[in-house]
Amino acid sequence: MHACANCEGTAEHTPIAHAAAPASLISGSLASPSAVAHIATQKYVNGVPLYRQERGLGYDGVALSRQTMANWLVSCAKTYLMPIYLLLAASLRQESVAHADETTVQVLQEPGRAAQTKSYEWLYRTSGDTERPVVIYEYRETRGRDHPRAFLSGFEGYLHTDGYQAYHALPPGIVVVGCWSHCRRYWEKLYETLAKDGRTGSNAERGLVYCNLLFAYEHEFRDMQPRERHEQRLKYSKPVSDEFFDWVGSLNALPKSLLGDAVHYALAQREYLENVFLDGRLELSNNRAERSLKPFVQGRKQWLFSCSPNGAEASSIIYSIIETAKENKLNPFQYIKHLLEMRPSDESGDLDSLLPWSDRLPDTCRVPAKPSSAKHERPMYSTGKGPLHQALVKLRERFHSEKTEAEECGNAHIAQ
Repeated sequence: MHACANCEGTAEHTPIAHAAAPASLISGSLASPSAVAHIATQKYVNGVPLYRQERGLGYDGVALSRQTMANWLVSCAKTYLMPIYLLLAASLRQESVAHADETTVQVLQEPGRAAQTKSYEWLYRTSGDTERPVVIYEYRETRGRDHPRAFLSGFEGYLHTDGYQAYHALPPGIVVVGCWSHCRRYWEKLYETLAKDGRTGSNAERGLVYCNLLFAYEHEFRDMQPRERHEQRLKYSKPVSDEFFDWVGSLNALPKSLLGDAVHYALAQREYLENVFLDGRLELSNNRAERSLKPFVQGRKQWLFSCSPNGAEASSIIYSIIETAKENKLNPFQYIKHLLEMRPSDESGDLDSLLPWSDRLPDTCRVPAKPSSAKHERPMYSTGKGPLHQALVKLRERFHSEKTEAEECGNAHIAQ
């Protein structure tokens, strides 16, 4: 609102000009981009459920109910964030390497289903080799194989997964890459059940050594280009894998024992575990997807459930926007605030400028770069070429020596 300064002193009447009020984010509400972005990041980044936000705002004299906040989140997610979500999903399908995983979620008001029935949150994300990281969450009622098939329609390439059978029913254009971390966990579980004085020389130790050695080599290959990494894997890692499966195949394990579980998983998943040797861009494990599921799992411990399918879908959209923003080194609050200020829609034109990797995003959305460090992450199960790595190599050599000696003794017996 503006008044004429000259008229105020000389004229009988002072003309006043009123600026047009900005269109409301949600018709009939007080919701603003910054308020909705704050509520979203509090819940989905910091794990503060809406009832606690309601209580905290009440201490500051702000009367804002959890139901109103929930309505704001659902409305903004479906109206403004959905177009960006769909573009991110489309971008992921254009990649040639991806990851997938799933976890449970409780949704109370699903039609025709009891409140206690398990529903599922599916996750799809890009690999570490991409220049445009994307993390997509998708709520579905079941864990059926139709869901990944539908979401990945149009995707062709490599898909990292765990051993869940639904992923093995995907179209031929999708090559499933198994997870060596899952394989390793079976041997680790067996190893931990043994008494300390019974671990040395056990099958559990041997299985762990093979898996650990693969990860040790992978640590050595971490800075290589895909082509060189592929060559080094074939030279060093593939013989370890072959030796591991030959040994596993020779074991006579009871089907329902821990050893039997480890043997069965390794042999049943062999086809998928060995696919990592097809391309240097692939990863030895699906841990990248598991790490992306972690924020959802941690948040679930706080907010516990979604009241309705609409709420679960909105949560999937917002989690996708936030985790993709983090992957692209964006500030989640500033990025969501910017999106809500721009109010993207299918009719609004240039949506590409709002994607997380766009160079047209304002600098306020970006997280300041940290000083570079020469330090590398510690390897998962070994220390590169250090003492543990050498110990793993020696153990493998010992296994190989024992196998050779046994074969020689068998041949000598036949000759006699």
